[in-house]
Amino acid sequence: MNRELGLWGEELAAQYLGKKGYKILERNFYTRYGELDLICEKEGTIVFVEVKTRRSTLFGSPEEAVTSRKMGNLKKAAILYLKASPRFFPEISFDVVSILLEDGKSKINHIINAF
Repeated sequence: MNRELGLWGEELAAQYLGKKGYKILERNFYTRYGELDLICEKEGTIVFVEVKTRRSTLFGSPEEAVTSRKMGNLKKAAILYLKASPRFFPEISFDVVSILLEDGKSKINHIINAF
């Protein structure tokens, strides 16, 4: 996957989440454990969103790209973000937004509290 497709998917996910009442706090927060694509807030909960965009399911669904190793790195990156944040969030969620492009149309699947 190229970076342009990934950025496009992240923008589409941000628009989708915004319509669902999520406030985007940060985009592309980089840590030594990897990148947090979107960091949002909804109703006092901080939501770390991993966005996966694919053109086909030839090598599996976009969601399947979020491996257990990836989940572990996202959790470590989230801890670094929370340590640096001046705010306190009573609840944390890790969501996955997958975007599949087929026949010029995008299909969004939002998995709330995915892991």
